[in-house]
Amino acid sequence: MANAQPNAQPVAQPIAQPIAPMIIRGRLITDDLVEVGGRGGDLAFRTPDWNRHLERLPLGNPARLADLYMLSFDDIVDYAVELGRRLDLASNRHLQEACELSYLTAPTTPSLVKASYQGLARVLEREHIVEAVEASVGIRHLEGWVPQRLRDGTELEVRCFGARTLHIVAGNAPALSLWTILRNMVLRSDAIIKAPSNDPFTALAIARTMIEMAPDHPLTRHVSVAYWKGGDTRFEERLYQPQHIEKIVAWGGFASMKHVTRYIQPGLELISLDPKRSASIIGAAAFASDAALREAAVRLASDIGALNQKGCVCARVVYAQCGTDEDGVAKLAAFGRLVYDALLKLPNSLSTAPKRYDAGLKAELDALRLDDEWYQVIGGQDGEGAIIVSKIPEAVAFSATLDDRTANLVPVDSLDEVMAAVDAYTQTVGIYPEALKDELKNVLPLHGAQRIVSLGYAAAMKLAAPQDGIEPMRRMGKWISNQIAAPDTTPAPWMRPPID
Repeated sequence: MANAQPNAQPVAQPIAQPIAPMIIRGRLITDDLVEVGGRGGDLAFRTPDWNRHLERLPLGNPARLADLYMLSFDDIVDYAVELGRRLDLASNRHLQEACELSYLTAPTTPSLVKASYQGLARVLEREHIVEAVEASVGIRHLEGWVPQRLRDGTELEVRCFGARTLHIVAGNAPALSLWTILRNMVLRSDAIIKAPSNDPFTALAIARTMIEMAPDHPLTRHVSVAYWKGGDTRFEERLYQPQHIEKIVAWGGFASMKHVTRYIQPGLELISLDPKRSASIIGAAAFASDAALREAAVRLASDIGALNQKGCVCARVVYAQCGTDEDGVAKLAAFGRLVYDALLKLPNSLSTAPKRYDAGLKAELDALRLDDEWYQVIGGQDGEGAIIVSKIPEAVAFSATLDDRTANLVPVDSLDEVMAAVDAYTQTVGIYPEALKDELKNVLPLHGAQRIVSLGYAAAMKLAAPQDGIEPMRRMGKWISNQIAAPDTTPAPWMRPPID
């Protein structure tokens, strides 16, 4: 059926007001319920009153992490792999319920939500975990002290320890909750996961599966999931304290990130995975043949349409080295039509017509249609997404708000013109053709770009890779050193000669 109707959607069934339980280290809590509304008012649900359980949420004594150090890395991977086997949407009732509820709360359409849930198990494949941990942290640093002899004779040992961590998870992709749980496990950390209002059920479903699988396992007992209203300062001021939490890992928009920073103090570190914008660069070689142009169009459509453009990784402004003269703009318009057509043909596991096309963005598009001297708008009449072709080498004034499968193609004569548009807010830059990367990969980072990717693969993020210009897994650990020195091997400070 999916092959015959690539954009057919699963149907969200009416659901009685659901409960989002609280999980505190293996214990399921469903009492003291209060009603809260999901983002956008799509679904009201009930959850335990977070203020009544505040005292139990923090781990308290950090020595309670010791049980995790009775586990080897292989033990942790074995647990994760078994959990992955159980995260099968076809048989896991917790995931099924969470998926149905997420049809109502998620910013994306049901087929995209379902595809995300179907992909959860792949995150926990053994080879995938080992590759990611080895690349980002180094398994030796998690298993014990890694020795090194320095030039002055000092023996230096380094080890990565876990931390008591609060995770403020984004709700635009269910896999982010599983990434968080996996990172917590391999680092031997304790996690409090604040479920987002637009995805309050995914982390809970995974944690409930962990409880059913191994209720007394240390990895199960070091995951807590709770929902509370962001901005509840009375609650947060008591929880966000260094005696309770050592690190806050925060995903989110500008307002929520600014809010979190108010709690940062000595002993409490913020690891910020904050909002970014992404772009694409289409080199002159793409316009040299019809085959190259069609390939670039399909790849670019993928980067625009993935997750209906709800991810920071998705392309929004696209710079094309087609030239800014009349002939160049005509080439760009033809390319824009190819991109639009490819966008509509993407599989519904990757992209669909948006759940709700932003009304303000639609008004901007309609206004541009009246300004055909400077812009051409392809599509967008039915809220399906649109391609805006600039006829001047400038992005539209509202480029920062492009969303819902809407992108702006901008003509340029030289790639030097693109660099002025790259800054610290630029996350991913998709590039075509591949050979163009060699010219740009040492220049783009100087201007602020944080990730360079082959066009079409923007949404294929890798746990083994850095993210947002940092290595999150390394940052989430505590890196401890042990120096071993003696006067017969290392110059002793107390044996320095006096100064005359």
